[in-house]
Amino acid sequence: MSVRRSLLAGPVLDVAPKLLGMVLRSTTDEGTVAVRLTEVEAYDGPSDPGSHAYRGQTPRNTVMFGPAGFLYVYFTYGMHFCMNVSAGPDGQPSAVLLRAGEIVEGLDLARARRLPSTPAGKFNHSTGVRPAGVRSVGVPSAGANGVLPGPVAKRPNGNPDRDLARGPARMCMALGIGRDDNGADLLSRTSHIQLLPGPGFDGEPATGPRVGLREAAGRPWRFWIPDDPTVSPYRPHVPKRRA
Repeated sequence: MSVRRSLLAGPVLDVAPKLLGMVLRSTTDEGTVAVRLTEVEAYDGPSDPGSHAYRGQTPRNTVMFGPAGFLYVYFTYGMHFCMNVSAGPDGQPSAVLLRAGEIVEGLDLARARRLPSTPAGKFNHSTGVRPAGVRSVGVPSAGANGVLPGPVAKRPNGNPDRDLARGPARMCMALGIGRDDNGADLLSRTSHIQLLPGPGFDGEPATGPRVGLREAAGRPWRFWIPDDPTVSPYRPHVPKRRA
């Protein structure tokens, strides 16, 4: 079973809440990590001042202008990667930012990637370059089997594993996603990063303003699973003050 491209080709405000409960699975030589999506944000291209595509196409945002179902990865704040799923009809740029999720497969590897002192944690997120010998590999589509969410575990130091993918940069790090993954087809059966149906979400999603935006900050285009512990905290944009 796979996600249909037509499901992602509709208006982005319809697509975004449908991603809740789906699973994003990433496979490299290190192993596989999968995340059940619990929080997303919609960005609507030329009609949205908060969108990277608001002022037109650039080398950075090209993936947003292509077909639905591709991964748009960008570098932000000089230190983090974030990722989006392209949405809408081909040529009409829109995307859904993946903000947070629950690790449902590969928990030990996700922990190691978030701890820089371990070999698996040496993925360089300032450059998007994997350590020597670590590469993405194609895998056959595995469907939703084996990725059903389990209980949120506790790490040995007492911090909850809910924080491993709680935020867009943390999720990229846990999944081992960086610059090289920009443009990956998430719906291909042989892609090393796949969007899978997962357990889904049948309830009514919560909505609210998007996080940290300066423009179009009040639009309630953030969607999340109510009461899920992995949803990230809301933070409004704070203007920088001159010294």
